[in-house]
Amino acid sequence: MKKFKSLALVLVSLISLASCSSSNNEKKISLTYVNWAEGIAMTHLAKAIFEEQGYKVEMLNADVAPIFASLSRKKADVFLDTWLPVTHKDYMNQYQDKLEVIGSTYENARIGLVVPDYVSISSIEELNKYKNKFSGKIVGIDAGAGIMKATEEAIQNYNLDFELMTSSGPAMTASLNKAIQKKEWIVVTGWTPHWMFNRFKLKFLEDTKKNYGETETLQVIAWKGFSKKDPFASELLSNMKFTDEQISSLMTAMNETETNEDDAALKWMNENRQLINSWIPQTDAIR
Repeated sequence: MKKFKSLALVLVSLISLASCSSSNNEKKISLTYVNWAEGIAMTHLAKAIFEEQGYKVEMLNADVAPIFASLSRKKADVFLDTWLPVTHKDYMNQYQDKLEVIGSTYENARIGLVVPDYVSISSIEELNKYKNKFSGKIVGIDAGAGIMKATEEAIQNYNLDFELMTSSGPAMTASLNKAIQKKEWIVVTGWTPHWMFNRFKLKFLEDTKKNYGETETLQVIAWKGFSKKDPFASELLSNMKFTDEQISSLMTAMNETETNEDDAALKWMNENRQLINSWIPQTDAIR
């Protein structure tokens, strides 16, 4: 009887050790994102891919400033929506010694002031002339966003008699939609890639002073040393690259989903299997 009890204890111990070993070896990754259309889309797609690869994924949603601070302190792993060289330049300068760039996902990004195409002006310099038609307001997004700082500078550089309204990405597009339905004049802080350019006929106001810079690149960043800690995840993220058509398709799928972002990401992943497979590192040796 004692032999059976001893054997049982040994088996329990082995199972417990195996369980602990499995838990310790479990791959984990935390992905951060801001409520910007392209970031929501890319991050949920990354989540779906990593989960398929056996990772436990934690999603962390916050404003851009806390995200950079969290990455620098290793409280989070990855941010896929860093706009460089202009929009997030100050954050990168502040935390550059504690961050590393993993790769770039999209190379034709742009920020600026956006209006519906029926608005009969074409440049930022013309805004003051039609201040009343715009109610003297520029509809913005999150207070800490780089595009908001750029717009504050634009207001000064162009001597605009306008107030920059803080809101959020979704609130901005809701205001845009409401104005377009009524054919009202509205100016918003806008950027591409974004699904709103697929849904509405929009245009950027010409920025003669180059206040908003030229085209930008969306880069993936992580805390310094992350690529050595998890080379498989790092290589997968560095392989993620979108064409205009691909990122537009992904964002549209996210925006039009009747369920949630996770379901939309999974569906898009399955419909674009060849692309997804091309991103997956081909060797398990680095895992």
